[in-house]
Amino acid sequence: MKKLVHLFLLAVLITACKNEPKQDTKIVEEVKQEEITTSIYPESITKVFDAHGGIDNWNKMQTLSFSITKPTGIEKTTENLKTRAELIDTPTYTQGFDGETIWINEKGGKVYKGNATFYKGLMFYFYAMPFVLGDEGITYEDTDPLIFEGETYPGILITFEAGVGESSNDQYKVFYNAESGQMEWLAYTVTFGRTEGSPDFHFIRYNNWQTVNGLLVPKSVDWYNYKDNLPTEKRNTVEFSDVVLSENAPDNGIFLKPESAKVIE
Repeated sequence: MKKLVHLFLLAVLITACKNEPKQDTKIVEEVKQEEITTSIYPESITKVFDAHGGIDNWNKMQTLSFSITKPTGIEKTTENLKTRAELIDTPTYTQGFDGETIWINEKGGKVYKGNATFYKGLMFYFYAMPFVLGDEGITYEDTDPLIFEGETYPGILITFEAGVGESSNDQYKVFYNAESGQMEWLAYTVTFGRTEGSPDFHFIRYNNWQTVNGLLVPKSVDWYNYKDNLPTEKRNTVEFSDVVLSENAPDNGIFLKPESAKVIE
């Protein structure tokens, strides 16, 4: 009799387990991944990322391209967001980076006189704010707010671990709208070619945005003159056009050095 009771209870237990609702494994894994992704950033910079469409959405993108109109013509930048391979095409030269080598291909007999190493990734970095501040090897801490024309903008100091990028001594400060979290200003130092840091912060105002593929990215930015590490008056505006953000990767062949190009050591 006891044996029959035990068998009956076992059957009831098995039936209950079978009828218990199961969680969707895929949904659970997605939630866990989202928690992992967003938890690695402090609350302040996460608020900024979220105001611009979210760092997770940015990380889905593989291609970014944009154009800038300069006195010499249109300068178009195409970036592989995963490898950071880059192509900058202008009327007088093309500059490329395949992930290891920087090269310059001069056009129409024009001699390139710029600094390709310094310019590599420069405009891309300014354009891809604030999302590039989600890269690895970055540390964050709150800093003094920026007060400009009666408005107060909370600040985040960005520093880099040694060996990150071409100028790991660079520092950035992001100043954002306290209510919306939207980025309003970028302060940055320039230490390229130097072994030590710089005390001087330059200023860019980010107050003209556009939505591309669900992400809030610059339509134009304003460079400001500065004094005592504070912005004073607007110096010039850089406008961006033909912006593309895509989850599809670019053709890596466009980043390869042509035979006619010269390698920049």
